[in-house]
This record gives sequence, structure tokens and C-alpha cells, in this order.
Amino acid sequence: MKKVIVLLSMIFLTLLVVPSVLALELEVEKLSANEVVISGLNEPASFDLRITNLGSSENVVLYSFFTQEISPKELRLESKKTQDVTLKIYPSERMKPGYYTFDYFIRNNYGDEVSQTLTIDILNFEDAFEIGSQDFNPESKTLNVYIHNKVNFNFENVVVVFKSPFFEFKKEFNLGPNQRNDFTITLDKEDFKKLMAGYYTFEAEIEAKGLKGVVEGTLKFSEKDILTTTKKTYGLIINTNVIEKVNEGNVLTKTETVIKKNVLSRLFTHFSPEPNTVEREGLVVYYTWYDELSPGEVLKINVKTNWLLPFVIVLLIVLVVILVKKNLNRNIVLKKKVSFVHAKGGEFALKVMILVEAKSFLERISIIDRLPYLTKVHERFGGEQPSRIDDKNKRIEWNFERMQPGERRVFSYIIYSKIGVLGKFALPSVTAVYEKEGKVKEAQSNQAFFMLEPRATKDLEGQ
Repeated sequence: MKKVIVLLSMIFLTLLVVPSVLALELEVEKLSANEVVISGLNEPASFDLRITNLGSSENVVLYSFFTQEISPKELRLESKKTQDVTLKIYPSERMKPGYYTFDYFIRNNYGDEVSQTLTIDILNFEDAFEIGSQDFNPESKTLNVYIHNKVNFNFENVVVVFKSPFFEFKKEFNLGPNQRNDFTITLDKEDFKKLMAGYYTFEAEIEAKGLKGVVEGTLKFSEKDILTTTKKTYGLIINTNVIEKVNEGNVLTKTETVIKKNVLSRLFTHFSPEPNTVEREGLVVYYTWYDELSPGEVLKINVKTNWLLPFVIVLLIVLVVILVKKNLNRNIVLKKKVSFVHAKGGEFALKVMILVEAKSFLERISIIDRLPYLTKVHERFGGEQPSRIDDKNKRIEWNFERMQPGERRVFSYIIYSKIGVLGKFALPSVTAVYEKEGKVKEAQSNQAFFMLEPRATKDLEGQ
């Protein structure tokens, strides 16, 4: 009985003494505490730890209830020594992007343990990047763009294609954690000479580590008013003066051109285009042209004084007769109209209406319309549904077998764009291809225009 009591006492003392002797005495410093995991990559989040063992040497295990994929799982900690450890955490592939906070544990063979809290950020591939650029204008010859790695993750062999209405640029490089790379792009004015000032979207197609993504940024095309004027004169019997004004800027520019003639020469003078106003003061006549030029638009005024005017008049009469006759013999009439639409999302939107009227019996008619650049078609259509929509070539087509004389058809659709429009916006003409008496013929509609002013929105239908 005494032996049993002694044995039990020894066991009890052991249980009291051993934990105090074998207690895990560690100091753990987090050198990195918030790491990134890119969704779709089988790569862990790596945390740098500095572990100091204040107690005796022992073997420990590392684990976490957050994931079973942890490395290293075992360590040998020498007494009174410090060692750096890179802890790698592999989250489940089923985890959605977002921030996750979890605990990991360091445990010895006696069940003593310490714990620490870590955080990881799971990101979609494209969310790791940011792109941007400096402002530029029509006189800029180069443009600086950049791509920024927003996270603590190393990307090697990154292939990026920058695309915009102004340029297309491809580059391959490495992008370290939180690193930003800048590039200088050479601009060709011919690529954007007709674009208005404003904000434009550009994108970067990014590929790295077998993943692909698209990141969008914004370009600011700053306002610049540049109007150039050239004058040329040639000919004696037929004297020609050519005045050319070019809007090389990116804003709407108003122009005023004045030419004077005496009362005799005016009788033999032809203007192209015709002046907006004609004013006579004594023996002098003043001709004035007023216009508003869009970016890249050219105003060319031809002033031709021709002493062979009778011949010119006869020729013009013949041409007028031919045009009138051709108009009277038209088999089909096409009209195109456009009006502004208020979009809920704030996009720039226009309603396009097409009127088709047969003047005689027609067969196998195809009505073809083309969309302006940087616009998309809304899925809602008025009248007959299109037979085909070609998004790649910006083309809409309606087909029907025949039309009777006097028969009319009306089609409508809505186009929209995220890029705003200011000023004069032109839409292409509608084309009709048809058969009449076994012969294939073609006809064109008017060109439709839309005018948007800074403080007032106007709907302008094509005439």
C-alpha cells in the first residue's frame, strides 16, 4: 500500500514539474504579415518569420486549421538560438477572392504550443495590376504609359499589349512586387487626327504565368486648337485661287473666310463651295464663308474665274439634266435619320432609323448599314429584325425577297458608346443592293449627322 502511495505521489509531482520544465518558450516575429495569392496559380503565400527559442532544444510541428497545405511542417529549434523561417500557406483552390485571416500553431512533443494570426489576400489575376498614362494633345509626338504591380507578388516574363484608339504597343518584361514600369510610345498623328478631345479608355492585355487578363485605364486627350491656312493661285484664262484650312487640333474650330471681287469679274467667277453671305459695297462684292471644322476636317475653297463661262454654263445645265433624270428614274429611295437617346447608364446613345421605299417592283433586296467606330448595337430593334449582325466588321443587314411599287419599310436600332461625343458626329450611308428585271443594282441613302453642343443637346436628322 505504501508503494502505491509513493508511486502515485511521484506521478503527480511529475505532472506538476514537467510542464514548467518543458513549456514552449518562443519569440516569433512576423517579418511579413499580409501576403498575396493569385487565383488560378498553384503558388503559396509566403510569410517570413523570425523564431527565437528561449527554452531547451526540441522538435516542433507547424499546422493550421485554415489549410492542411503548409510548409514546413516540422522544425528543429535549438536552445537560445534564432532562425529565419519562410512559412508557405497553400489556400484551397475553391476559395473566392478576398481577405482571409487565420491562425497557425507551433507545437512541441508535449502538447505545448504558441499561435499567431496571419492574413492573406486572394486576388484575381487582373486585379493585381493598374495602368495609366500622362495627358497628351495633337502636337504630342510621344506618350508615357505605365503598368503598376499593386501587390507583393513577383511576376516574371510578363507580356503586355497596350491598345487604344491612338496606338497599339507590345512589351515583355519582369514586374517585381509593388513595382511600376514606364514606357514611352511613339505616336502617329494619322491614327487620331479626327478624334475629339476628351477622355478615352485604353486597355492592357496581360499574360503571365499561364494566366491572361485585361486591365482598363483612362487616357486624357487634352484640348488643342490648331488651325492652319494655305493659299495657292494659278492660271491666266482660267484663274484659280485655292484656300485650304485644316483643323489639326482636337476641338471644334470656327472659321471665317472673306474674298472680294469687282462687279465685272464676279460674272465669270465660280465658288466651291458657295459662300454663306454675299454683300455688295459700290463696285466691290464681298463673299464670306463661315464654317465649324471637326478635328482632321479640311475646308477647301476654290475660287475660279473663267472667261469661257458660256461653255461652263452649258456643261452645268447638261449635268443638272442628267442628275435630275437619274433622280427621276430611281427605283428605290433610302433615307437615314438619327436622334439622341437618354441612356440609363450614362452612355452616349443614338437611335438610327432607316426608311426604304420602292418606286418599282424589286427582287432580292439587301439593306446594308455600317456602324461608326467605337460604337455597339443595342439588342433591341424596331421594325423587322436584322438578318445578320457582323460585330467584327460593324455591319447590319436586312434581306427580303421582293417589294411592290410604293411599298415602304422602316427599320430602327440603337447604337451606344462609353466614349462621349462633342460636336458633329457622322454616320455612314445605307446601301441597298437589289435586282430589277434580272439586273443587280445598287443605291445609297443620305448621310446622317448628329450635333452635340457643350451646353445644349440637339437632335439632327440627316437631310
